[in-house]
Amino acid sequence: MEAVLIISNFPDQKTATLLAEALIEQRLAACVNVLSPCVSIYRWQGKIESAGEVPVLIKTRKQHYDRVEQLIKMMHPYELPEVIMVPITGGLPAYLQWIADTTPLSDSD
Repeated sequence: MEAVLIISNFPDQKTATLLAEALIEQRLAACVNVLSPCVSIYRWQGKIESAGEVPVLIKTRKQHYDRVEQLIKMMHPYELPEVIMVPITGGLPAYLQWIADTTPLSDSD
């Protein structure tokens, strides 16, 4: 099992929480951290922009990435949502096993 961290940002707490609940309900994530609001500064369509956003950290299996990405794109109001996958190359073995146990690849896992 390859554990990954998927990072995204949402425009508000409500949409971030709705995503988190959907991911947990569908067993696509073991844990989703919905963080405190922050300010993102970025270049978009030739202009420097800033926006208040709510960061989301999703812990899951690499095998679930495509489904997580689809759900983010479906639930996200942005034209181009941030979706970044970072491999987890180490960690507390019992925690990594918990990710595996709570995000099965099928109902029989």
